[in-house]
Amino acid sequence: MPEDTEKSPIKTIVVLVQENRSFDHMLGWMKRLNPEIEGLTGTESNPLSSSDRIYYSDESGYVEPDPGHSYAATYEQIFGVPWSESHTQLAVAPTMEGFAQQAETVEKGLANVVMNGFKPDQVPVYKELVSQFAVCDRWFSSIPTLTQPNRLYVHSATSFGATENDNKMMIQGYPQKTIFESLDEAGYDFGIYYQYPPSTLFYRT
Repeated sequence: MPEDTEKSPIKTIVVLVQENRSFDHMLGWMKRLNPEIEGLTGTESNPLSSSDRIYYSDESGYVEPDPGHSYAATYEQIFGVPWSESHTQLAVAPTMEGFAQQAETVEKGLANVVMNGFKPDQVPVYKELVSQFAVCDRWFSSIPTLTQPNRLYVHSATSFGATENDNKMMIQGYPQKTIFESLDEAGYDFGIYYQYPPSTLFYRT
C-alpha cells in the first residue's frame, strides 16, 4: 500500500451498484425523517392527459413490469414528447412531465406505479442508513439510458459511446481503462463482489 495511506482515516471505500431506480422512488420520502433532504412533499405531479394529472404518493410496492428506461423512453420522460430520430438537437425544454404518459405506453396502469415511492418503513435498511450517514440528494445517471452504459461509467468513467445494451460489444469487450487498473497501478487493493455475473466482465483484459 502507498505510504500516505496511513495519513487518512479512510481505509475502505464500498461502492454498491444496484438496478435502475430513481432517487424519488427509493429515498424521496426520507424527507419525512430529515427535512434537509431534497425529497418529496406530495405536491409533485405528472400529466396523464391534458385533463388528468397524477400526484406522487407513497404507496410503492413491487414494480412489474419495469418502467421504460431506454434512451428513447428517458427522452420522453424528461422532455414530455416522444423521441424521434429527427431530434438531433434538443428542440424543446426539459419539462420532467413525461413519466406518466411514457409509462402508459409500456402497460396500461403503469403510470400509477411509477408515480409512487417507498415509505421509509418499507425500506428499513435505507431508513437506517439515512439516519446514520450523509445523503447525496442531487445525483443523476451518467447517461439517460439503460443499465449497462451507466455501469460502464461506474467502472471506467465512459460508456465508449454506448447508449444501449450492446451485446456485441459486451461479448467483444470494451477497450477503455477501468478504475481497477488505476487502483492496481497505484498499489491499492480492491475486490469485486457480485450476485450475478458482474459488468466488469465486459472489458477486454
